[in-house]
Amino acid sequence: MQNAGRTGSKAKQVALGVSGGISAYKAAEVARELQQRGLEVQVILTAHGQEFIRPLTFAALTGRKVITGMFGSGPQEANVESAIEHVAVAQSIDLLLVAPATADILAKFAHGIADDFLATLYLATQAPVVVAPAMNVNMWEHPATRENLDRLRSRGVSVVEPEAGYLACGMTGPGRLASPEAIVQRVMQILGLGQGSGSGDLQGEVVLVTAGPTRERIDAVRYISNRSSGKMGYAVAAAAQRRGARTILVSGPTALQPPPGVEYVPVTTAAEMRAAVLARLPESTVVIKAAAVADFRAPAHESGKIRRTGQGLTLVLEPTEDILAEIGRQKGSRILVGFAAETGDPVASAQAKLERKNLDLVVANDVSREGSGFDSDYNEVVLVGRNGNSRRLPRLKKDEVAQAILDELPQLRSHGKP
Repeated sequence: MQNAGRTGSKAKQVALGVSGGISAYKAAEVARELQQRGLEVQVILTAHGQEFIRPLTFAALTGRKVITGMFGSGPQEANVESAIEHVAVAQSIDLLLVAPATADILAKFAHGIADDFLATLYLATQAPVVVAPAMNVNMWEHPATRENLDRLRSRGVSVVEPEAGYLACGMTGPGRLASPEAIVQRVMQILGLGQGSGSGDLQGEVVLVTAGPTRERIDAVRYISNRSSGKMGYAVAAAAQRRGARTILVSGPTALQPPPGVEYVPVTTAAEMRAAVLARLPESTVVIKAAAVADFRAPAHESGKIRRTGQGLTLVLEPTEDILAEIGRQKGSRILVGFAAETGDPVASAQAKLERKNLDLVVANDVSREGSGFDSDYNEVVLVGRNGNSRRLPRLKKDEVAQAILDELPQLRSHGKP
């Protein structure tokens, strides 16, 4: 919640927390990018952060004293003013950003441990909080870190997911600090400031997008899935982010890179996608379900590989949860958009799906058409709304289809979702 009592003409105040990791040097670029966008930056450098970058660097960039401890940097500074400084900072800032956020600082935040200035500031402030984690891939994937992140997200903390690549420890995988551009974009979105390119007409919206297929395991090497590439959902997420929305992308396995600035949540199975979507549903204002979720799964799977015996193999399958219908039952004032991949004329099926699942808009397409749909960069869809309204689009690139879908949102919002 943004603190009250500050006028719109005053520059927004951002506290930039820098914790101890090899990517701490990138925080200097983050500070510079924030300033170039007209924000005032107060840097808080943890004791471990000072092992990687010196306070003088940030003081020179920001023109402000860098806060390095709860009681000042020496006995001469250990006075009442420095002891309560965290309260003054907590009340003055519009946003707290931590980049890089180590596993240690995430654990402190999650469990309310206030043993340094930065952790105490997190507890004392009512401003929005953004964390950009960076750490070893094994630390990132450890259940303790995942649980801490889930706890922070449930409190409204925005997480800028790390990138995958070669890490300083010599390993390859997720854990590398997101780009300064992606981090700053998230800050600008949450502060409700301009996004550069894009119309900005979705500022204030939190758009939850699902994309890609799911995989339902049969044995150690086989699974049930479908042909979805995820391209349509990723295009929607990228377009929503550019138009000013805070965007959350829950994605099944794809070969695509998440769009910069989007909160990326990877999942594999339908059950995992359901859990991720429902966990983030309370903070969303728009849900766009572009994922091709598997309709069936094996109720049990083999721990090893099923061997060829020369005999046939019979699979017994059970239905997966209908995530879209479940959201429809509890959507409240949210706008809910579904996709319908059909063969033949999709409009009638889409209209029935819209009514059955309490949707506001269905994006319907005939997946049997050559050169569009699955695996293609193009799509040919019909936008089916309530009261029998529909709009057929020509064959377009998927990023153009994404824009057309998002163009419907302001109208749905202003007309009470017809």
